[in-house]
Amino acid sequence: MTLLRLDHVTTFYGQIRILEDLCIDVGAGELVCLLGGNASGKSTTLKTALGLVRPRSGRVELDGEDVTDRPASYRISKGMAIVPENRRLFAPMTVLENLELGGYLADGDREQALDRVYGLFPRLHERRTQLAGTLSGGEQQMLAMGRALMSEPKLLLMDEPSMGLAPVLVEQNFEIIAQVNETGMAVLVVEQNANMSLAIADRGYVLQTGRIALADSAAALLQSEDLKKAYLGR
Repeated sequence: MTLLRLDHVTTFYGQIRILEDLCIDVGAGELVCLLGGNASGKSTTLKTALGLVRPRSGRVELDGEDVTDRPASYRISKGMAIVPENRRLFAPMTVLENLELGGYLADGDREQALDRVYGLFPRLHERRTQLAGTLSGGEQQMLAMGRALMSEPKLLLMDEPSMGLAPVLVEQNFEIIAQVNETGMAVLVVEQNANMSLAIADRGYVLQTGRIALADSAAALLQSEDLKKAYLGR
């Protein structure tokens, strides 16, 4: 079953075309990565999926429903959550307060959701009374993921989860993303780190100047010479 579909989406910022005839699917329980260099359109794709940017043409479907004209708040209430680029935490608030905000629209038991997040990220339980702005970069990434998971989404969007992290933390971060996916949650990861993303993904897409240059299984893309050409622009 397809959970998220961007169907022939074309998106502009003013007169500048950012995405052109983009087609992307994420199935229920799948882990899909969207790769591309700077200015390839990756973040705009996520914003279009989430409803922060409206496509000029094409459709966005969530769990079989056309949500092209629906705001981000509606899509979140229907099971979508995002871990934004640079984490975007509420720095003057505690770890616990940030997590509770993530569960604001959730229908389930908030304490159970907290327990699940603390199970994935024991460090957040240890730091629950600490201000978010005083956490290390790795801890802030944990908190951003935990906050998104508090809404118990069907689909988790992740924008550049490795950005600004030390290599050892990047590896740990991707291991946690894989663990989250193993619970049955669908994940769409937008990344520049092709090897790490494809190592945990089911499928992948490669964006180049707003168009899909490649789409295949993760295993096939890892072996693809075309990936190097499309991804490196050579």
